Amino acid sequence: MTLLTERPWLSSYPEGVPADIDPAHYASLAALMDESFQQYAQRTAYSYMGKDVSFGRTDKLSRSLAGYLQSLGLTKGDRVAVMMPNTPQYPMAVAAILRAGLVLVNINPLYTPRELEHQLKDSGAKAIIIIENFANTLEKCLADTPVKHIVLCALGDQLGWLKGGLVNFVVRNVKKMVPEYHLPHAVRFNDALALGRSAGFKAPSIQGDDVAVLQYTGGTTGVSKGAVLLHRNVVANVLQAQAWYNPAMQKVPAGEQPTTVCALPLYHIFAFTVGMMLSLRTGGKLVLIPNPRDLPAVLKALAPHHIHSFPAVNTLFNALVHHPDFHTVDWSHLKVSVGGGSSVQSAVAQRWLEETGCPICEGYGLSETSPTVSCNPVTSHEFTGTIGLPLPSTRMKLLDDAGMEVTTLGQPGEIVIHGPQVMAGYWQRPDETAKVMTADGYFRTGDIGIMDARGYFKIVDRKKDMILVSGFNVYPNEVEEVVAECPGVLECAAVGVSDIRTGEAVKLVIVKQDPALTEAQVREFCKARLAGYKQPKLIEFRADMPKSPVGKILRRELRDKK
Repeated sequence: MTLLTERPWLSSYPEGVPADIDPAHYASLAALMDESFQQYAQRTAYSYMGKDVSFGRTDKLSRSLAGYLQSLGLTKGDRVAVMMPNTPQYPMAVAAILRAGLVLVNINPLYTPRELEHQLKDSGAKAIIIIENFANTLEKCLADTPVKHIVLCALGDQLGWLKGGLVNFVVRNVKKMVPEYHLPHAVRFNDALALGRSAGFKAPSIQGDDVAVLQYTGGTTGVSKGAVLLHRNVVANVLQAQAWYNPAMQKVPAGEQPTTVCALPLYHIFAFTVGMMLSLRTGGKLVLIPNPRDLPAVLKALAPHHIHSFPAVNTLFNALVHHPDFHTVDWSHLKVSVGGGSSVQSAVAQRWLEETGCPICEGYGLSETSPTVSCNPVTSHEFTGTIGLPLPSTRMKLLDDAGMEVTTLGQPGEIVIHGPQVMAGYWQRPDETAKVMTADGYFRTGDIGIMDARGYFKIVDRKKDMILVSGFNVYPNEVEEVVAECPGVLECAAVGVSDIRTGEAVKLVIVKQDPALTEAQVREFCKARLAGYKQPKLIEFRADMPKSPVGKILRRELRDKK
């Protein structure tokens, strides 16, 4: 019997977590949203800049916006792009698009005109809902895209006449955050709502196999491709995450609304599913953070709330826990801290546990898997350094270079995944889809992992990030884990650079916490903890790391800067 049929991880599941979920529980994401909007109409859905927006209001305004999109002649299956930070207009736009049977194209608001043009053309988006701060970017590439309709939002649109007007004035005129733009045919968000109200909304029939989202991959491994996520893929992942979180979240006192921090951008699939959609499903309150880099503002926004759930990436956990205002927030209510997006370092996890009393449960997922495929149990009392156990209804196995299943425990292989959350394929790229799917329907992640006897998986590294030094494999994650423990190091990254003698060598890039830290100290520290071939040949100190908007360190950029 193979590991595949045994699902050895089920015996490690916390009590109450089912082996499987029913992805057909809702016909579509629209059905899931309709239920929550009705059931929790009176509750706060979003907290943003000190203002609360109810489920009922989100329901009403998203219907109006859906009516407006239909009035433009957009029909089921047409693509609509959204390019915004975390504001209440984002979930409203998402609900409107999905309810109208349209396909959501999530766009990174920090894209350059070139990147935006690629995504709009590739997706064939006919409309875009965009915040005015980035209208200038759209203007520069609009003529070369299929976009015919533009809905223009402002940061203060949903804050009421007085506060909203003030916020918009400050953003535009004081902070100068809105570069000049010329989009004469754009319609303002609030005007679109009014037009949609009078036009009315007609709900189409939406099935689980209809396309819900085009989620573009980060592009860190080549050209950005659109992962086709069906309604049933995202529904499944919401139900999987809910089942997984339940042992901790059921400890939220009765009568207290579950509250989740949304500091990761909503265009990112981790925040989209595990933040927004899961919060919708459970009638929770989502605290929207428009700019997670502004740490004082983040902590100020969190201070009034009892926070129960905090999905974040390693860099954000690290930055927060080192901030002098960290304890202006009462962290004693925190039930779940989930790390995703990139590996969580044990030094960061340890500090977070000491300061909050809530361990970081590292999870794992990809744009192609809606995203979550595995996670550490939320009942854990310590950081494991693994990506945990496959979620309900999820199969994971390891393949060797010949494509055969690895059946020896502790032996590395490429992680492949089967489950209801796995995408239908890449948008209009059957060739790329074929490359990542096995004959028996497993998705190839490109990540190298091992599995232990309890069914816990651990990522050793990405295939492409592995450094080959004189024929020895060096995994950057291992080097980074060690160096992160070195006193005086705030952040670090290891990459491979060309070396005439050894083929490749390890280059280490460090951001100092202690300005007095020297190269000699780092080398001494590494010497005591890493085999000779794993030790950095080059050490570079930098003021900051190049990061994606989600907080992943961009190793590619560090590689390119010799």
